[in-house]
Amino acid sequence: MILDYFNNLRHSPKGYRLATTVFFFISGFGYSSWASRIPAIKAQLHLSEAEFGTVLFAFPIGLMLTMPFTKTILNLMSSRVCMLIGAILFNVVLALPGFAAYVWQLMLILLIFGASRNIFNLSMNAQALEVQRLYSKSIMTTFHAVWSLAGFAGAGLGYIMVTQHIDPSFHLLGLSVFMLAVISCFYPLTIVCEPSKEKSKFFSLPDKALLKFSIISFVSMACENTMYDWSGIYFQNVLHATQKMTTAAFVFFMTAVTLGRFLGDYGVMRFGIKNILKYSAILITAGFLLSFALPYALPTIFGFVLIGLGVSCTVPLIFSIAGKSKNLSSGSAITSISTIGYLGFLIVPPMVGYISEILNMKWAFLVMAFLGGVMIFMVAKISEED
Repeated sequence: MILDYFNNLRHSPKGYRLATTVFFFISGFGYSSWASRIPAIKAQLHLSEAEFGTVLFAFPIGLMLTMPFTKTILNLMSSRVCMLIGAILFNVVLALPGFAAYVWQLMLILLIFGASRNIFNLSMNAQALEVQRLYSKSIMTTFHAVWSLAGFAGAGLGYIMVTQHIDPSFHLLGLSVFMLAVISCFYPLTIVCEPSKEKSKFFSLPDKALLKFSIISFVSMACENTMYDWSGIYFQNVLHATQKMTTAAFVFFMTAVTLGRFLGDYGVMRFGIKNILKYSAILITAGFLLSFALPYALPTIFGFVLIGLGVSCTVPLIFSIAGKSKNLSSGSAITSISTIGYLGFLIVPPMVGYISEILNMKWAFLVMAFLGGVMIFMVAKISEED
């Protein structure tokens, strides 16, 4: 009966969409599962905060180093094959951090982990754009909503594993084997598409037509990662809030991100992509301004919700627009935009720390509000032809 169901889904838009959704879930579930075991792995290697911070930096290095390779691979192979390679590598490496006995081993694992996540995520988004072309309605933000939902699920499983004193090595190994089995089941349902065979430079910045989208992506990723890294510290240092209130604020932010992504496709169909991007930029700016101007628990939580709603749909919608580029393949367009976008993800949060050290974290959040204003300006430059 199950085999009949799968056979009926093959080569159908519904099947393609289901398979792509599963791969988004695998990505979010795997990444948050690793994140949930970071404290245990840090303790296992007896590392200080500074030492472990240096180790963690191997992940973004691996991600950025493989960006040009990913663009080349996506032009040589179909996004389907590239996604399979990335997913398998991602889950094989996911099994390894708990077994690291030395710091250099963990750094090497994280370097490869970052590289595999980059290949997996970019090819996964390129595959999602292929599926989007089969639908008259917007479906892109829902894929990313599933990623966020998977993040909650992975964190929840990690909490259970921690409370039951399950070693990270067994937890991540078991998860890896399970998800590899899921990949083997759903890969046959993915959409078959030909590689673009597009000739491009090994490394190139986005062309003029994509530059504004790259800047919008830069701002959104910078704001999102700033919230991941600094929202809790903002509550502790500026508001002097309790740990319970600090955790609640982050949960509100993450819930807003997930809810915004589930509602995003409906919003696009109702108001259009450009309007949703405009509202997103306004929400990001207003959220950081509110947190700056009224540094009290309830107004700041409301500000975090606004920021969460603002960043929720920006990147998937930018990818959706980029996928319609007449000059570049979907893979090349996404990779070019992501090259700039990930710089925001990596560079801006540390800058928030420097500004906080020199001035105050409130002023760092004001700078983030200024970035939101830049995003408003860049969205206004999007024309109907884009």
